[in-house]
Amino acid sequence: MSEPSNPSPLWPQAKTYLVKEIHGWLDIHSTDALTLPLPDEDWLLEITADGKLVCMAGYDLDDMKSMLSDGTPEDLGTDELAKQAKFYLQQTVSKHRPKLLRQGFTERIEMNESHVAAHYERQVDFGKLPDLHQQIKTCLTWFPALH
Repeated sequence: MSEPSNPSPLWPQAKTYLVKEIHGWLDIHSTDALTLPLPDEDWLLEITADGKLVCMAGYDLDDMKSMLSDGTPEDLGTDELAKQAKFYLQQTVSKHRPKLLRQGFTERIEMNESHVAAHYERQVDFGKLPDLHQQIKTCLTWFPALH
C-alpha cells in the first residue's frame, strides 16, 4: 500500500467521514490510509493520509510463483517470474489505464522482491468531502465486477 509522506491536518476528519459514509474499508484503524476493495477483484482503491486517491492493482510474486508452477517443484528464476508478473499486470491494467490517465491520474509502477503493482494516483481535497465521496463512487463504477 502507499506510504504517506506528509499527512494532511484534515486527514482525521476526512477519515472519520469516509468510514461513516462508505462501507467496506479493509482496515479502518490504519493511520496511513483507507483501503477499499473495488468490484473488479484485481483492484483496490486507497485514500492516503497525505491526500491522494489511488487506484491500484498488483501481484504478490510468491502467489505468482505458485500459480505459474502449477504444483511442479521446478523453481522459476527471479527474472522469469518478474517478466510473467509484469505481463499479467499489463493485462489487468490495460483496460483501465486510458480512462484513469484521462481523468488526471498519474501512473507509477512499483516492483520489488515481493510484489509488482501499478498505482494510479491523483490529489484530492479533504476540505471538500462530499466531492471526494462522489469521486470514490465514480471509481467504483469504473471497476465493475468481472463475471
